[in-house]
Amino acid sequence: MEKGEDEATIGVKEIARRANVSIATVDRVIHNRTGVAENTRKKIQQIIKDIDYQPNLLASRLASKKVYSLAVLIPEVSNETDYWEAPLNGIQRAESEIGKYGIKTKIYLFDLNSRASFIQQTERVMADKVDGVLLAPSFIEESTYFTYRCKERKIPYVFINSDIPNQDSLCYIGPDLMKSGYLAGHLMSYGIGEQGKVLVVNISKEMDNHHHLLRKEEGFRKYFEDHQRANEIVKVDVRQTEYTALEETLAEVFSIHPDIKAIFTTNSRISSVARFVEKSAKEKLLLIGYDFLKENIEYLKKETIDFLICQKPEEQAYRGMMTLYQHLMLASEVEKVHYMPIDIITKENYTFYSN
Repeated sequence: MEKGEDEATIGVKEIARRANVSIATVDRVIHNRTGVAENTRKKIQQIIKDIDYQPNLLASRLASKKVYSLAVLIPEVSNETDYWEAPLNGIQRAESEIGKYGIKTKIYLFDLNSRASFIQQTERVMADKVDGVLLAPSFIEESTYFTYRCKERKIPYVFINSDIPNQDSLCYIGPDLMKSGYLAGHLMSYGIGEQGKVLVVNISKEMDNHHHLLRKEEGFRKYFEDHQRANEIVKVDVRQTEYTALEETLAEVFSIHPDIKAIFTTNSRISSVARFVEKSAKEKLLLIGYDFLKENIEYLKKETIDFLICQKPEEQAYRGMMTLYQHLMLASEVEKVHYMPIDIITKENYTFYSN
């Protein structure tokens, strides 16, 4: 290292040497400036990736003194589910890493059972004039309108947990919902015979034709269709999420279909279904649901729940924050879609898993 040179300068020189271009050309690519041929740009970007080059961001941020404001718009933790505690942990982890570079984060929490609450928080985000948004789109129509307003103001936004098809998001980070449901169908096929009757339970107060739960159900049904399984699939949409309402609905379903052999619940509320199964002293049913939550794990340990499908919500939120940071701070290209792994959790392996 020559006198007065730092590691960032050395990195740029090495990239220039490998690409056989000038340092100025490398600098243009790093800062996403024009004047570089596309083939050259791609070559330099690949070298940057290969050597894991990180520019001296702290120095440049201190020099510019610009502060970027990120809005996080996700559901609040509730008595019904603590699923959203994991994404909050991921957001806090990202904040601890990028806060020193002039990134400020403000969290806007809405009631998962209330469209009015969601709309109220979107208005707060718009009023606060943010530079980027991390969004869990729970209400399709309202989320679509919100993202339209973001596009009008040139505010980039990243979706986590569920996607809205055909929306111009910067990135989607989360599960492939169809394949997630398809996997549930595959798992269930091992546990029931060709004639076993299956119950699909969707639990949400707000559910429209594009709801993410219904896309999981679609994937589930497709497995049975693709493999020409003759199993009858019964479905119930539970729009009152309190346990007493769920209990009443499931009791009615089982009075009509006492020969149900398995239940697939399309979200994290599988613990409520497990509670009903235990309380009503049903003979062993195969139960499959979602998410690595304390209440779900308790029923998994007792083997009331057989499989939990998990998709690392903490990592989703962390990656979403880092994606906005990379876009705003580094002007770097980001993946349009980043599907999370679809993990299968059982009684035997849950102690080794984390969100």
